[in-house]
Amino acid sequence: FPTRRSSDLIKVTMKLNFISLFVYLPIGFALGILAALKKNKFTDNFLMFMVMVFISIPSFVLMFLLLLLFGYSLGWLPTQFPSGDAEGSVLFTSLILPVLGLSLGSIAGLTRFTRAELTEVLTSDFLLLARTKGLTRTQAVIRHAMRNSMVPLVPTVIVAFIGLISGSAVIEMVYGIPGMGTLYIQSLAQ
Repeated sequence: FPTRRSSDLIKVTMKLNFISLFVYLPIGFALGILAALKKNKFTDNFLMFMVMVFISIPSFVLMFLLLLLFGYSLGWLPTQFPSGDAEGSVLFTSLILPVLGLSLGSIAGLTRFTRAELTEVLTSDFLLLARTKGLTRTQAVIRHAMRNSMVPLVPTVIVAFIGLISGSAVIEMVYGIPGMGTLYIQSLAQ
């Protein structure tokens, strides 16, 4: 990648990381909320099993599995990032696998943390008080529980984004994305 400027490499890396961020935040929050509201039921147990699986698998191993399944076995998605300035559907399909590789572990972590925080708030005394004042379960969850459980999640999102940036170096190398991670790894090898 000697012909590319570092500003172009930063743009590619940031685009990949911001797309991953906007994919994993709503999905992670939604699955965590669902798991907390369905605590100790089949939905919760299944989600927590999948969370443990995806937390346990490193992102580069997950990327290899995604490439093997969707790229080589099924042939649905490209196995390498397109060279040159790709646009439109080619760029979209080439970003699906790296975004999935970066997002699945973050979705699992955010789901677990959201479930833990919301479960703790749902069993608190002030929520019981809100229910005794006449609020329905849905009103109590939306007005009180959600607001209080989201406070500790903000720092988690910031830390997770930093983790995405560092994790994208390996994903970029595996998928052949001309980004800062690839340049960083190449500079270490020289």
